[in-house]
Amino acid sequence: MPARQEARGDNRMIVDLTVEKNIACLTLNDPSSRNSLSREMMSRIDATLADIATGRDIHVVILRAEGPVFSSGHNLREVLAMAEDETLDALFEQCSAMMQRIVTLPQPVIARLDGAVTAAGTQLVASCDLAYASDTSKFATSGINFGLFCSTPGVALSRNVAPKHAMEMLLTGDFIDAARAAEIGLINAALPAHALDSHIQSVARTIAAKSSAAICLGKAGFYRQLPLPLDAAYRTASEVMVENMRTRDAREGLTAFFEKREPRWRGE
Repeated sequence: MPARQEARGDNRMIVDLTVEKNIACLTLNDPSSRNSLSREMMSRIDATLADIATGRDIHVVILRAEGPVFSSGHNLREVLAMAEDETLDALFEQCSAMMQRIVTLPQPVIARLDGAVTAAGTQLVASCDLAYASDTSKFATSGINFGLFCSTPGVALSRNVAPKHAMEMLLTGDFIDAARAAEIGLINAALPAHALDSHIQSVARTIAAKSSAAICLGKAGFYRQLPLPLDAAYRTASEVMVENMRTRDAREGLTAFFEKREPRWRGE
């Protein structure tokens, strides 16, 4: 997939996509709205991810943002307007579909965070497969401060952190720092700002160098088994292992191991 950008009517790019060496960088670029998840922003993120899903030249996606706020969550002016004309159902359906797009995307998605993350922005982070933040970043599900319990962010949050940690964030609306976010499992690690990008690039390059076929099957299987009872989870995982073993890449990887050489992946 060639590098490209998504523009809005006023020629301001609110979602920017670049691709280099099988790694895509998708940037939220609307800092004037604190990268709020407006319907337009969500539509552009969803469409870009849909394009990425169909391509074979992208193995990893890094999701980042311009400005001091990764995402402030839903655009509250838009929420108020949609509450007035009773179209809020469509807003939350769109948001839920976009979040699920990240989970079902064949490629792993890494969130790169350097700043504040609130409400549905935290949901976006929790929906990504991996997340790394600068040690000055902070996170909140702040809707309760405005009379709105962050119910939909709570779905993704509760699938990453223990229920009591999730409820503490949801009930108080207070910020937690990056160290605490790493401690409870919302992010993988909190890093000094100067080391953030090099660490993420290292992780992305490591993943991009693996078999994309194995990662696609493995990611889908991981999320399928996650909510299942233990016996059903093992059945699902076993089916994925069998399917994986039938791929060309699995045969190549095992052959390369015995021949003591580097495997030549083909993504199939």
